[in-house]
Amino acid sequence: MNLNEYLTDVKTELYNLKTQAEKALEQVSNEDFFKLIDPEANSIAQLVKHISGNMRSRWRDFLTTDGEKPDRHRDTEFVISNNDTRNALMKRWNESWEILRNTLESLAPDDLDKTIIIRTKEGKVFSAIHRQMTHYSAHVGQILMLAKHFAGQNWQTLSIAKGKSDEFFYSVKKDSAVKFKPGL
Repeated sequence: MNLNEYLTDVKTELYNLKTQAEKALEQVSNEDFFKLIDPEANSIAQLVKHISGNMRSRWRDFLTTDGEKPDRHRDTEFVISNNDTRNALMKRWNESWEILRNTLESLAPDDLDKTIIIRTKEGKVFSAIHRQMTHYSAHVGQILMLAKHFAGQNWQTLSIAKGKSDEFFYSVKKDSAVKFKPGL
């Protein structure tokens, strides 16, 4: 396995998650951004706050300090205060994704087999990356589901629209045939 390609793929997939979440967030009103669908559910705002808090903790000083930083207070990530405006939460979201980006850009293939610590437990860098990708994927999926719920009939799909699979695959196949020429 080419580890540079692996790191490139990790970055691509994580950035795609960010893009998907942000395209969904664009379709949500301020009111719906903070709305709970039931008392035990998380709002989109809480999910944004939690993902941001997790990223800030996990990816700062990634190779050298415990991924659960002493300044993180996880339980507060699920409480929305008066200071948690949409703009403030999105600012923190962007700052956290920047921390992730900078850390990923700094990683070399040799780093993947290094041992790091998260919540006092040792693990390999590549395992921590997978764990975080899974974690973020789950929460971005929740954001998408909530955004689609709130947008209702105004939802603009972020993937292949229902009933449009054949049309999509035909267009991809047509584009691929033009781009791929055997023997070149």
